[in-house]
Amino acid sequence: MSTPKLRSSQVITTFGPGSMVDLPDASVLIAGLDHWKYEAGRTPRIEEPRLVQKLMLLLGKPALELRPPPPAAEQEHGFHPNICAWRFPNWFIVQHTVITKLGFRRRRLVHVNSLDGGTWRDETRQKQSVVPVRFVRACRKGHLGDIEWKAFVHGHGEPCGRDLWIEERGTTGDLNEVWIVCDCGKERPMSQAARWELRALGHCDGARPWLGAGTKESCGENNRLLIRSASNAYFPQLMSVISIPDTRSALDEVIRSLWADFLSDVETPEELAKVRKKPTPAVKLQGLDDAAVLAAMARIRDGGDASLRPVKEVEFEALADARDELGSDTPEGDFFARALPRERWDAEWMKAVDRVVLVHRLREVVAQVGFTRFEAAGPDTQGELELDVQRAAIGVDASWVPAVENRGEGIFLVFNAATIQQWSQRDAVRNRARALDAGFAIWKKEHEGSKREFPGIPYFLLHSISHLLLTAISLECGYPASSLRERIYAAPGRYGILIYTGSSDAEGTLGGLVLAGRDIREHFRRALELGKLCSNDPVCAHHVPVDHDHQPLLGSACHGCLLVAETSCEQRNDFLDRAFVVPTVESLGAEFFTGIV
Repeated sequence: MSTPKLRSSQVITTFGPGSMVDLPDASVLIAGLDHWKYEAGRTPRIEEPRLVQKLMLLLGKPALELRPPPPAAEQEHGFHPNICAWRFPNWFIVQHTVITKLGFRRRRLVHVNSLDGGTWRDETRQKQSVVPVRFVRACRKGHLGDIEWKAFVHGHGEPCGRDLWIEERGTTGDLNEVWIVCDCGKERPMSQAARWELRALGHCDGARPWLGAGTKESCGENNRLLIRSASNAYFPQLMSVISIPDTRSALDEVIRSLWADFLSDVETPEELAKVRKKPTPAVKLQGLDDAAVLAAMARIRDGGDASLRPVKEVEFEALADARDELGSDTPEGDFFARALPRERWDAEWMKAVDRVVLVHRLREVVAQVGFTRFEAAGPDTQGELELDVQRAAIGVDASWVPAVENRGEGIFLVFNAATIQQWSQRDAVRNRARALDAGFAIWKKEHEGSKREFPGIPYFLLHSISHLLLTAISLECGYPASSLRERIYAAPGRYGILIYTGSSDAEGTLGGLVLAGRDIREHFRRALELGKLCSNDPVCAHHVPVDHDHQPLLGSACHGCLLVAETSCEQRNDFLDRAFVVPTVESLGAEFFTGIV
């Protein structure tokens, strides 16, 4: 049997350590980092100092490396770098079906120790094929294990040694119709396993089988039913940065080298002028502006480190400060961005946009630091991960984390900060903001312990524009919509949208997105037109978050207008409302763009 293969990016974003994967011939659990095998002396590394510094602080490590997953070996002999995977779960369902007197379908539930070469022998010694059971147990800390089926049916009293069966008493697959039956007559529906308050699956024993057999930690939480292939079975916790030059890094290093001997007591331009006359500072500070030097000194005095500044703050500055486009420019390096002249994109509906930047070359580095089950715990709206989030470990004590490089291109729009601030003060906008804030409060009540915060109205606005623009551009740029991604910059005074494409191969750098950026004026107009009317109006336009609402984090937003592939959205399709962008059929008066499209 050939070794199953996955793309490197899939191992980071979908099938990382601790995830359950269905292979053609088996169901497996991807092993932790301690069981990833690299070729001796040829361990690949990814260089991204800014991300490394962030992760060292997040994980409390004095040193850390970024490594791509082991590459597939081309030769058929010798050592093969690979990622280990353990067989999981250990309970199987025999494919042979027995029809009961009541017409129910019944199949035997057997443990792996009862199998013979991957099949089960029945009473006549004939081989019967088996498939892994789809039900397992897990807890909110990520621990995982097989359900104790005998204890589930009989309780934790005297064990019964008779055979167990899975009986389907309907055709829908609903848990109310799936029963676990013992030959002794005891039976129990799987729907009771799904009811957390019944504690039918007992307490978690802290098992972490992806880190190796017998690897456990203290837990004691109540187990929850988990379906192996469900979308909530595994949420990788990722952190990404765009590899762009931090213009402050070099200056901060110069100031830091002079700090102890010359600059620690300097606070005014006059004091700095005196220090400049000394030989060593004179050489190192030559050509540096006083204001920039004093600003760097203030950052260091306050404990600020350029490499630890918020992820999006550094990115916004580099993107917004891109030089104007010249005909002789040749894209080079990992990051190359040029501002499009205003006369190329100016229009009545573009008045709130200050700059349009074409990002010809872009490198994104994505690293996985852990994972969660049942509920995602991703970066906040500023691209930062919480330090105290309860994440499951991907290695016992690894000095590295898995990462992948994505290369692509993009379009960056800078919005006028004063215009957004003025809009956010309007009465209609404030009224809508209160309704959305109430929806967020409902969500927080249902997700106790979550550190998520309300992102603010500017984020709702920019995020909604981004989704409309992403959909409009995808129709023309040659990339499928699922290949496009976004980064929203909504810190006070720094408002922008980056729509980009990234792939671990050459697919992300075909040039179609930059070409679409040269016609951004028309794409923007089309995006605003798309937002005016939804195929689900008036229901969509009149949506307001209320108790027991399935969309408490959304305003006027649904799959007919704003929702896109979750891989494209940085907040998993949360915090969206097209009523903030353009007039809808509800006519709230909270729109940012009025009477211009």
